[in-house]
Amino acid sequence: MTSDKSPITIKKYANRRLYNTGTSAYVTLEDLAVMVKRGEDFVVFDAKTGEEITRSVLTQIIFEQEGKGGQSLLPIAFLRQLIRFYGDSMQMMVPSYLEFSLDKLTAEQGAFRDQCADAFGVAPLANVAKPIIGQIEEQTRKNMAMFRQALSMFPAFTPPGMAPAPAAPAKPPVAPAAPEPQAPQTRDEFEALKQQLDELHKRLDGMIARD
Repeated sequence: MTSDKSPITIKKYANRRLYNTGTSAYVTLEDLAVMVKRGEDFVVFDAKTGEEITRSVLTQIIFEQEGKGGQSLLPIAFLRQLIRFYGDSMQMMVPSYLEFSLDKLTAEQGAFRDQCADAFGVAPLANVAKPIIGQIEEQTRKNMAMFRQALSMFPAFTPPGMAPAPAAPAKPPVAPAAPEPQAPQTRDEFEALKQQLDELHKRLDGMIARD
C-alpha cells in the first residue's frame, strides 16, 4: 500500500484514461482535482514511455476548472503577462515568486476568512470587500519587498531591474559602465543558479518563520 508520505502514482494511457495505482481504478481529471483539494499528493507518468507528465496534467485540471462558470481564478491580464514571461530573461524568477506569494497567501487565508465571516451580514458586500482587498494588496507589496530582500543576498543572481538602482554620481564616471548580468550560457552557470535558488528558498522559509 502507498504510505502517507509517498505520492500516489497515476498512469496515463494512450487513450487518455488515467489509472490510480493506489486504488486500482480509473479516474478523471475531476477526481484528481478533488485529490489536490484534499491535500493528496500524486505524480503522473505516461504509461508507455514512463515520462513524468504531472505538470501537464495539473495544467489540464486548471484549464477544466477555469472553464466552469463562476470558478475562474486567473484574470486575463495575468494570463497575458504570464505568456510574456516565457522566453524572457525573468522567466527563471517567475516560478519562485509565484510559489512564494501563494505560500504567503495560503498562510494568511485563515485570517481573511475570519474577517469575511465577521463582516458578512453586518455590512454591504462592497464595504466588506474593499478593505479586505486592500489588505491583500498590502500583503502582496510586503511579499515583493521580502522577495527582493532575499534576492539581494545573491548579487550574482539578482537580474536587471530587481535590485534598487544606485544613486546617480555627481560627475560622469570615467570608466565605462559595467555590463548588465547576462543570462547563463553554460550548464555550470545553470547549476550555480539552481544552487542559489535552493539557498534562496531556505532563506525565504526562515524569513517567513520569523514573520
